[in-house]
Amino acid sequence: MNIYAVRLITFSPTHTSKQVGEAIVRGTGISDVARTDLTFHPAGKLEIPESTLTVITVPVYGGKVAPPALERMKDVHASGAPAVLVAVYGNRAYEKALVELDAFASDRGFKVIAGATFVGEHSYNTQQNPIAAGRPDADDLQFAETFGAKIRTKIEAAVDMDKLYAVDVNRIQRPRQAFFPLFRFLRKVVKLRKSGVPMPRIPAVDTELCDHCGYCVKHCPAGANGRLFPRYQLRVFCIHSSVLGRLRLGAYTPAYTCRRFAAAPSGYVNPSPDIARAGIPTASKLL
Repeated sequence: MNIYAVRLITFSPTHTSKQVGEAIVRGTGISDVARTDLTFHPAGKLEIPESTLTVITVPVYGGKVAPPALERMKDVHASGAPAVLVAVYGNRAYEKALVELDAFASDRGFKVIAGATFVGEHSYNTQQNPIAAGRPDADDLQFAETFGAKIRTKIEAAVDMDKLYAVDVNRIQRPRQAFFPLFRFLRKVVKLRKSGVPMPRIPAVDTELCDHCGYCVKHCPAGANGRLFPRYQLRVFCIHSSVLGRLRLGAYTPAYTCRRFAAAPSGYVNPSPDIARAGIPTASKLL
């Protein structure tokens, strides 16, 4: 059988998930590509035909699919259309994110024929503590293109849609975590909790950057709102500031994290660099 069109659905505030998705699409060699970017707006009502391959790429936040991504895809449906699911994580762990995305897509009528996890630069990456800095890199994107080519081969090898077999994303081999770096990280967390240092709940603020316009609240891809940030006291170094074009980046925090930990430099335990670099492969995939 042949597929002549691709629908790429991405939620990618820092462009890592989008880069991976675009590379997979290039690898399929299919030129008819429609794109749905969930970063700022919901997809709306969208029905995917069986003749279209759908590639869905999302970031992992705290071991789960970024909540705004699922919320903005809730009106996307299919009638057995083949789908490729990709979770992009910050080189710590993707936990159940891909399984969660699989359940979400299956409930909406997609037939999941391939799945993968890729590494993207962690939102807390700094020069002092590099965590997957520069990922996805050239090797990652080449791997993604090769993955896309294999997906095309799998589709063409099937006689019809009934013969295009689905996959169980639970079978993707998970990267093994080195014990001692994990132990050191957990010890840091326990020590912080015992110290009584409060976990920050609102962003740290830079008074020289914020003009109280409320732009970042209004356009935040994670849906953060003024109730969380009274009088728009949002002098936070958010990764979305580069996207929104309002603030200059310093240390940065993802918008979704803004709602929970936000002022990461002053209290949140960042993933240990040892953990982030411990034997994690470029990507894992299942066809």
